[in-house]
Amino acid sequence: MGVTQLKTAARSVATDAADIEQTVRTILAEIEASGEEAARRYARQFDGYEGNLILTRDEIAAAADEVSPQLKDDIRYAYENIRTFAEAQKATIGDFEVELRPGLFAGQRAIPCNAAGCYVPGGRYAHIASAMMTVTTAKVAGCHHIVACSPPQKGRGIHPAIVYTADLCGADTILAMGGVQGVAAMANGLFGLPKADILVGPGNQFVAEAKRLLFGQVGIDMFAGPTDSLIIADDSADAEFVAWDLVGQAEHGYNSPVWLITDDRALAEAVIARVPALIASLPEMNGRNAEAAWRDYAEVFLCDSREDMAALSDRIAPEHLHVQARDLDWWLGRLSCYGSLFLGEETTVAFGDKASGTNHVLPTSGAARYTGGLSVHKYMKLVTWQRARAEAVLPLAEATARISRLEGMEGHARTADIRIAKYTSVAERVHEAVGGR
Repeated sequence: MGVTQLKTAARSVATDAADIEQTVRTILAEIEASGEEAARRYARQFDGYEGNLILTRDEIAAAADEVSPQLKDDIRYAYENIRTFAEAQKATIGDFEVELRPGLFAGQRAIPCNAAGCYVPGGRYAHIASAMMTVTTAKVAGCHHIVACSPPQKGRGIHPAIVYTADLCGADTILAMGGVQGVAAMANGLFGLPKADILVGPGNQFVAEAKRLLFGQVGIDMFAGPTDSLIIADDSADAEFVAWDLVGQAEHGYNSPVWLITDDRALAEAVIARVPALIASLPEMNGRNAEAAWRDYAEVFLCDSREDMAALSDRIAPEHLHVQARDLDWWLGRLSCYGSLFLGEETTVAFGDKASGTNHVLPTSGAARYTGGLSVHKYMKLVTWQRARAEAVLPLAEATARISRLEGMEGHARTADIRIAKYTSVAERVHEAVGGR
């Protein structure tokens, strides 16, 4: 592979992760043991909140009144895109039955989870897009009860725009609780909630660790690390677009990796030179995040060919992958490891993050090598069933008995043997009834 690294990361997410497991274990254990009392105590400690935890219809309506008509229109625009895409995804799976051999039938059923817990980050900003991505897909999947859980702001409660969005998208209950305690409340079915079958949604390191530790007791969408983004660009790309798209993703957090892979040195050098000025133009908090991410985690690679570029991208397996290059159909067919793919400068990762319709809860830290992002499919169990008529039993039982004995499973073999005995006599009687033909 012909690759030259023009900018190297000073740190890596894998080696820089904070050791928070024991803290989260302690909180989860206390809430499991003491229930609602412990959850309320942690809510007071970490959220600084003592208000109503389960929002009433009056509180939801009051929150909606605080959201401007223009923002409501924008939320509905994004929600309709996300819902329509989720409905199209759901249509790709369904129930079926197939006759494998004469008299031997097998089938599949797609059954939604009963209860879904959707975590919506709040904190400093109102992450309304996360409410849309998680609640809408759960609703389209057919989950019977959906909880939207979001951290309240001190003295105020959940941001009104999050409340409005969660309600619009179909949440049955809105829980004003953040962090590990919110996740634990959903998992344990506190405050009158059904126990969650699956927990989904982004969050900070504590939320991610809580989901990881609870996996098995409940399902989760994925174990998420810091968000990451990669751009593939050739000499047809606009350096200003590439630089801004990298900076736009770097502002997520101080440890959000961004990568540029190109086969054009002039483009790479122009982007590297331009990024610091763009970061400096951001508001202070956004700029601090982007500056640290660019300084410590960003990498720029110069490749000899587009095949080298594609191979390197697949090896990194980014959460977001944006191609700004010629022959977009070639890239669509060639690339295979990414959470979500953005083709051409006409789109950008921010579109997918907020409003275009595809989901923004995506695999990070290279997990795109083996999994995709959140979709209606994550909320649905693909279960199988089988049945057989009498004429199918003998060959099926005989093969099962022989395979079972080869594997040393005598009990298995005998469950087949008794059916061989019964259905051999049945077959003989049928044979006699039709005159030995």
